[in-house]
Amino acid sequence: MKLTTITNVSVDGVMQGLGGPDEDRTGGFERGGWALPLFDDEAAALVYDLYQRAAAFLFGRRTYEIFAGYWGAMADSSHPIAAALNTRPKYVASTTLTDPHWADTTVLSGEVAAAVGELKAEPAGELQVHGSGNLVRSLLDNRLVDEIILLTYPVIVGQGTRLFPDTGPDTALELVDSQSTPKGVSIQVYRPAGRPRYAAATAD
Repeated sequence: MKLTTITNVSVDGVMQGLGGPDEDRTGGFERGGWALPLFDDEAAALVYDLYQRAAAFLFGRRTYEIFAGYWGAMADSSHPIAAALNTRPKYVASTTLTDPHWADTTVLSGEVAAAVGELKAEPAGELQVHGSGNLVRSLLDNRLVDEIILLTYPVIVGQGTRLFPDTGPDTALELVDSQSTPKGVSIQVYRPAGRPRYAAATAD
């Protein structure tokens, strides 16, 4: 099974609270809802297509709870995102969640990398990770990610949780596809390509 991460980020790498002012106020975050005014029809069509191609979903605990509270409670299952999420298997990496109420949810409470490796060993389909920054970083560290899709919005948020920390492992990326929407959302598709190549030191 192919593992794809899909992340909405600002130009300064913030991924927190993109959907609404009260979506995620962790750490005193006060600038929620920064992506929604820029989420045009073209970006929506692309995102809807991404959800439809998923065979299953994998979340970190915080993103899972946000999604379960919104999409899991949506009565209108005709919405393409709700339809995908509410009818396909969901996995959540958590050591504290014991009684998930969202149907068809499996908690991965042990060694997450090993459990994800078993899911990836299944013969077909796509396992998608939406949001879930801590989980994404862990999956990248363990070389479990096959494809990275970044939707970058033309805004500098200036505070909030970022996709990548100030320090961490380095990874080279191969650009597979790139496009932009009328409101300036850029969508890049990358494949991890080992470690980056660095310029060699030269004599003066």
